[in-house]
Amino acid sequence: MPDPRDGCSSDGRRVPMAAGMRVTAALLAALAAAALCATSARADVAVGVADDHGKYAEDGGNEFFGTLREVGMAENRMTVLWDATRPTTIVEKPFLDRSLPTAAARGVRIVLAVYPLRPTGVTSTPDGAARFAEFVAQLARTYPQVRHFVIGNEPNQPRFWQPQFAPDGSRVAAATFAEMLARSYDALKAVDASIRVIGIGLSERGNDSATAPSNASTSPVRFLRDLGAAYRASGRTAPLMDELDFHPYPESPRDPLVKAYAWPSVGIGNVDRLKQAIWDAFAGTGQPTVEDGLRLRVGETGWQVGIVPSAAGAYTGAENVAVTDEAAQASIYGQLIRLAACDPAIAAVHLFGLHDERDLDRFQAALVRADGSRRAAFDTVQAVLAETGGRCTGAPVSWRHTTQVVGAAAAWGDLGPSFWKRTAWSFAVTAAEEATFAGSIHRLPQNPKRHAAALRALQRTRGKAVLEATGTVRAHWSPRVVFPSRRLERGTYVYRVQLRATMNPGRSTTLVSRPFVVR
Repeated sequence: MPDPRDGCSSDGRRVPMAAGMRVTAALLAALAAAALCATSARADVAVGVADDHGKYAEDGGNEFFGTLREVGMAENRMTVLWDATRPTTIVEKPFLDRSLPTAAARGVRIVLAVYPLRPTGVTSTPDGAARFAEFVAQLARTYPQVRHFVIGNEPNQPRFWQPQFAPDGSRVAAATFAEMLARSYDALKAVDASIRVIGIGLSERGNDSATAPSNASTSPVRFLRDLGAAYRASGRTAPLMDELDFHPYPESPRDPLVKAYAWPSVGIGNVDRLKQAIWDAFAGTGQPTVEDGLRLRVGETGWQVGIVPSAAGAYTGAENVAVTDEAAQASIYGQLIRLAACDPAIAAVHLFGLHDERDLDRFQAALVRADGSRRAAFDTVQAVLAETGGRCTGAPVSWRHTTQVVGAAAAWGDLGPSFWKRTAWSFAVTAAEEATFAGSIHRLPQNPKRHAAALRALQRTRGKAVLEATGTVRAHWSPRVVFPSRRLERGTYVYRVQLRATMNPGRSTTLVSRPFVVR
């Protein structure tokens, strides 16, 4: 039971009230507030699969959707590809016509992920964004029972969206994608304002290199930064999306669930980084951030496993990636559902998928093997959903944006007395994200009684500096802030450095050393 002395913070967390509160009307109000807090903090997560097997099944997906419901899942994300050469044709309409009623009869909610068949489908087609949006609206009119549409699939990867970079090497993918997303949002809301428009389908990684020998791609943090910049430049005041879909696949199937990815990638262990990137991109605009109600979807993820001998005959080809074992996969899937259910920002988790693909050079991370036998993950997911119903049974996750540089720190080095002939001055800085730095050396007043006031002033503003140096710190690197070679007059000095996040220069951290003496 919540502590009756607790109230609610603005983000749904319990916060302590004044100690010593007596059992009065105020305490009864506090109890009610605590109950409300617990309700608002509890997160319900929809659990399903990203899998097209049901769409293509000859029985209309009856067996597929029945198995999905047996495991306790109630969502299935299906893909719909837009062919720019046939812009008004729903290419797989017969399959959708057959499977969608079956899904409805089985109590399965369908989420349609719509994206171009070719990576240049929108960008190389005259009025491509408008035509794509018209197609999405056509889908919504054709299948009014579908109320969730994912617009795009990993547009930060060249396999799905091109170009990623302009000839001069600048990033362009997010800017061109922004128009398609905005037009699709408006088109879908015009059909039915209650439709949930889910944006992006963001890949968890990208190299940010226009000259990469292969797969020149955009990292998720930079893609969101560019998407926000394009949105602001457009003057648009309506949102781009109601939810944001991302695909936090592991870097290796042998990784644990919450392994922290290096900046600027985003995994399950870095959901706070994704939330901050959204805030950096859209705070103060018409597009809600997570704190304003934008919800997230784990639209695809999966831990690939090795094939057990008893099922080997159902597969073809050869495995082309590292794999984990089925017990580890089962444990991770159970952890994922519990973790997501306790994060109020996460609306859904879709595993990839329910049934394995037969070709071993594709994906084998499903709950059911290609021969129809069930992995340990099937039983684990079934048990977790039966126990929790997709609700949080642990401590709710709370998150607030920061206005600081994440992980900013300085190593000042030896601050002992220095001889007046010394000319080399430097210290090291670091941050958990890319940032710029502006370092400086300041002389303190001769009167020691004025030092404290001078140090407080330097936290607010740089003031007059004796020496200055600027540069960039890459995430988790520790470059030295090296000042021009020069002697300092005898006196008392301090180092000062201000770091600014490159993804949002409005976020900054100022650090000031303790005083050191030159004599």
